[in-house]
Amino acid sequence: MANGTLKVGTLTTSSGSGNITIGSGVTLLSNVPAFQVYLSADQTVTDATHTKIQFDTVTLDTSNNWDSTNYRWLPTVAGKYLIYGQIYATGSTSTVIRGVTQLYVNTTVVALEQEWGSVSSPGTVRSPSFSVIQELNGTSDYIEMTGFIDVTSGTPRLDTDGIQLRNYFGAYRIGA
Repeated sequence: MANGTLKVGTLTTSSGSGNITIGSGVTLLSNVPAFQVYLSADQTVTDATHTKIQFDTVTLDTSNNWDSTNYRWLPTVAGKYLIYGQIYATGSTSTVIRGVTQLYVNTTVVALEQEWGSVSSPGTVRSPSFSVIQELNGTSDYIEMTGFIDVTSGTPRLDTDGIQLRNYFGAYRIGA
């Protein structure tokens, strides 16, 4: 063993058979708890208004802590987490000026990403995304994500077009 790293191909007991006991304090899992959710169908939103995204499909939730009623995740272990998300903002008449994602820890915005166009030349899509490392306490913290779409006309929506990962949200623990 060098520098705290042990590399072996096979572990056996001294007799060559039996069970090996791992001592307390040894971590066997890494990057957990973790989750990832996505929006499976279009979500219409109010123009120029921050709206909680109703992520309805879970692809990963190692601790079963995705709250599908309030659309938020509650970590059960304190530590630093890599948190990420993206929206696919569009409108019914291709007039999207701005799309914004916001990450909340409890009721505080901790990350905001936006993509701008212009009123004279709006785009058809804005797809802002974020990734951030954030300390979560594991007992009372929760994280949730909002989307904001500003259009010159038409109906703003989070568009899926049958593609699972256009609008997604996730996190995993990276350390204490």
